[in-house]
Amino acid sequence: MSFMKVKRTLQDVEKKITAFFRDQGRMPTYSEIAEIIGVRSKSVVHFWVAKLLSAGILQKDAKGFLFLRRNPRALKLAGEVCAGFPSPAEEELRDIISFDEYLIRNPETSFLLSVTGDSMIEAGIREKDLVIVEKNKEPQNGDIILAEVDGNWTMKYFRRRGKMVTLEAANTKYSPIIPRADLRIAGVITAVVRKYYK
Repeated sequence: MSFMKVKRTLQDVEKKITAFFRDQGRMPTYSEIAEIIGVRSKSVVHFWVAKLLSAGILQKDAKGFLFLRRNPRALKLAGEVCAGFPSPAEEELRDIISFDEYLIRNPETSFLLSVTGDSMIEAGIREKDLVIVEKNKEPQNGDIILAEVDGNWTMKYFRRRGKMVTLEAANTKYSPIIPRADLRIAGVITAVVRKYYK
């Protein structure tokens, strides 16, 4: 098999896996890869997966799960827009942005939560927003954290004054929380995602 033929076939396999990801929102299983590239043998699938890994098209995370190195759902960054006084529109291709890469620094230790309630509304976090939580991150004073306080889960500002920790809402309707017995910090909120349509 010539190099050019391998390259073309490799690109074809990449396109089919990428198309599956765009359609399904996830990576295909090995059985699904066999189906979409039209082979029956799992050893052939392992061959192509090894080729894609070697070419840097696929990568494996710490748990061994495959993911595409370049997110096929990345969007073009077309320029900047002024949020103050109007300025002439300037549209040019600046970069390609993947929201996963932009919003999530450590995917292996991050997860999403849907927000309920209005206690963090003055921080720009509203009900039905999604927040990205990074586990195992040491909170700094003023960070927004996810914590279990005396058996109840909450999302609040982290405030430390000496040895005393206070959790503060971003809504004047709510009083600060001082843990009585237990405080377990599950992670730090690193990003907020909001959709303006259903």
